[in-house]
Amino acid sequence: MDAYLPRANLTKANLQGADLTSANLKGAFPTEADLESADLINADLEGADLQGSNLTNANLTGSNLTNANLNGADLFGADLKGVKGVDWRRA
Repeated sequence: MDAYLPRANLTKANLQGADLTSANLKGAFPTEADLESADLINADLEGADLQGSNLTNANLTGSNLTNANLNGADLFGADLKGVKGVDWRRA
């Protein structure tokens, strides 16, 4: 898909099932967004504010989450293989 959405305000957006494969979401604000079952394979979410977002069953394989805010995000069932930039010991 290769969407180009750096710093986009996606607060409370309904992106359920969206194909955001290889999307540039650097510094975006999908705060409290519904990303259930979204495809975020190899997406660049560096510095994104995902606080309170629903990422249930989302595919984040190979995505970059360096400095992303995941406070309160629901990652139940999410595919996190190869995710970069997260210290899971502190999550």
